[in-house]
Amino acid sequence: MRKSQSYSLTEGPLLPAIVHFSIPLMLSNVLQVLFNMSDIAVVGRFAGAQALGAVGSTTILVTLFTGFLIGMGSGVNVVTARYLGAQQHQDVSKTVHTSAILLLITGVQLLAFGFLFTPSMLRLLGTKDVLLDGAIRYLRIYLLGMPALAVFNFGNGVLSASGDTKHPLLFLSIAGALNVMLNLLFVIVFRMAEAGVALASAVSQYVSAALIVLSLAHRPESIGLHRSLLRLDGGKSRQILSISIPSGLQNAIFAIANLFIQAGVNTFDAVMVEGNAAAANADALIYDVMAAVYLACSSFMSQNYGAGHRERVKKSYLLCLGLSFGIAAVMSAVLVIFGRTFLSLFTKDAEVVEAGLTRLRVMGCSYAFSALMDCTIAASRGLGRSMVPTIIVILGSCVFRVIWVFTVFAHFHTILSLYLLYIFSWTITGIAELCYFIHCYREKMRIFQ
Repeated sequence: MRKSQSYSLTEGPLLPAIVHFSIPLMLSNVLQVLFNMSDIAVVGRFAGAQALGAVGSTTILVTLFTGFLIGMGSGVNVVTARYLGAQQHQDVSKTVHTSAILLLITGVQLLAFGFLFTPSMLRLLGTKDVLLDGAIRYLRIYLLGMPALAVFNFGNGVLSASGDTKHPLLFLSIAGALNVMLNLLFVIVFRMAEAGVALASAVSQYVSAALIVLSLAHRPESIGLHRSLLRLDGGKSRQILSISIPSGLQNAIFAIANLFIQAGVNTFDAVMVEGNAAAANADALIYDVMAAVYLACSSFMSQNYGAGHRERVKKSYLLCLGLSFGIAAVMSAVLVIFGRTFLSLFTKDAEVVEAGLTRLRVMGCSYAFSALMDCTIAASRGLGRSMVPTIIVILGSCVFRVIWVFTVFAHFHTILSLYLLYIFSWTITGIAELCYFIHCYREKMRIFQ
């Protein structure tokens, strides 16, 4: 195995290794957030308010589809890492080639489903008639990139399982820079409005997918991707899907649950709605930085579980939990202190800024508590358990939110009573996830006794 491109997660000091592993992932995730913001900025600045509204009205559906594929990729990561830790290289190779086919099929299916039902889904979300044509055009073109996004998430899962998080960052940086340039070209020069930013996104996704496939194709070790070995293995397919599908559904269902929260926000005046929208830009930034640590948690736990290193399994979880909590606390503090500056990036209206500050202050005290839930879910996934954690998170962090909206929020009908559902749902779900993880850990560790 070439040390320049693959790294063992089963040896050496854990904390420096986790930090070294996580930083490129954090940068990758932040770049994705910034590139997505550039789409909105370009179309809003150069194509007008209607085009901006059309793109914005698809956000929930875009999040749903992309979140599902990201979850699928994390399943590939867990299975690959476990076999790498156990040094079962034939199983690693079967996992890589099986998951490549599975993720590609999934991407094509999402493209077909989304393309066919785009108008129905947008009408179901209550998209305004004046925005509907542009939203349909944007989403259908954007969905053309789903097969490529699926392939990139497959490759990212494999490379991160081997300890290589730098190459996905490089490939994403290249594709993201291309995305920004194509945005400007298609929107300003060719006047393609929402269709232009959608086409730019699709093209850049195929570039990132091609780069990651070429990288895997030139690796001689077990994680290499070779056309002659591409075939579905029944056992590996079931193993990958048993972790990947619940992970994907978990990400997708969050998008659906957030619809009910947005409906609650929409019951207030336009200033509060706009302030909430501006402040919500912080969510993706903080969540995605923390998500890098969660992937590190799954990868380190899975490799060390495969290698039979009991103490490193437990320490990986505890270190990642502490790290993600600390990152959220620091970022939240910075966000609250410089809240006005952050919100001024999205609006110049003083009333909107004040409304946004209300959300930032409440969420700034809440983000860190999501670490217990998400890091523990990643830990259970690292031990090969995905279905029960997904059910718990659906009940505790999705169903609970809907009930809260129709009970607590309906009774008080204040913006504070709506925002508080986050910290309550995260805390309750996190405790339940922790209890399940402790049960799984004790069960799995018996084999090492």
